[in-house]
Amino acid sequence: MELDLNAMHRLAAEQGIDAETLDNALTEALRLAYMKTPHAAKHARIELDDRAGTFTVWAQDEIPVEPTEDDPHPAPKLGEEYDDTPRDFGRLAAATARQVISQLFRKAEDDKIFGAFSGQRGKLITGVVQQDAKDTANVHIAVGDVEAILPRREQVPGERYRHGERLRVYVVNVARGLKGPEIIVSRSHPELVRRLFEREVPELNSGAVSIMAIAREAGARTKIAVRANTEGVNPKGALIGPGGARVRAVMENLGPEKIDIVDWSNDPAKFVAAALSPAVATGVKVISEKNKTAIAFIHDDQLSLAIGKEGQNARLAAKLTGWKIGIESAEAHQDAPAEHES
Repeated sequence: MELDLNAMHRLAAEQGIDAETLDNALTEALRLAYMKTPHAAKHARIELDDRAGTFTVWAQDEIPVEPTEDDPHPAPKLGEEYDDTPRDFGRLAAATARQVISQLFRKAEDDKIFGAFSGQRGKLITGVVQQDAKDTANVHIAVGDVEAILPRREQVPGERYRHGERLRVYVVNVARGLKGPEIIVSRSHPELVRRLFEREVPELNSGAVSIMAIAREAGARTKIAVRANTEGVNPKGALIGPGGARVRAVMENLGPEKIDIVDWSNDPAKFVAAALSPAVATGVKVISEKNKTAIAFIHDDQLSLAIGKEGQNARLAAKLTGWKIGIESAEAHQDAPAEHES
């Protein structure tokens, strides 16, 4: 049976698919196609002839074996191979070959996309918003010829995504899905804020300054703890930038979300006090280092600032530090011992 194998090999080579891979996929597909034909032999193999551009179905019949006392249920033997290529197999074989090539090409393209994006996990990419009427729960982001998915869980509450809008997103995961590579991106991930600052702050890339912790309630507020690794560098000033230019550039990508930048410290009391910014703690008492609990003392006129709207500031401070923070009136506890005076 004729099949233009040379032409198929050339097409495959253009897609980076070697001849052996194509031949193995083709022989298995043709074997399965043969098995579906009427009166197909139970045992068969496909032999390809590249030079002649043909293939042959070689079949074998089962020959019953007489049972013996030692082997009452013997397996049948296989007879001699014979050519069982169906006469009307040409159309089915051609369709099978087209399907195999299409599948291999699709897999090769998927592998290229997966290879290109697997290294982007954890990075910031820019794409264009695409609306999909069949998928209203997710937002599709075109990145070149590939579409990434911004699931509802990774979207920012209240943020609107307009068709054609350019958007910076954080790559959460790249996986092989049922329909090809699946690229999941986020607008709400805390690491998005880190990557945005890395675009604006040279000191982060040089290692002079480090972001030690991030706590974020996407669309509302983010707290960032920073420290200097080089003497003479002001870590908060590095992120804020001249005239606030750097932090403003980041905020332009986040909409109305506010950003608090605080000093990180390995002294829990100092870190807790800093984390409650913009409120100023008069002191912090560490209750238990093992259970990571502390009490911050705040002047009465700043209590609401320390707690924040619906407890947001205190909640983010706790998330940033990893400590449970109680907030009490400094005036009511003037005599209370404090391990840190700010």
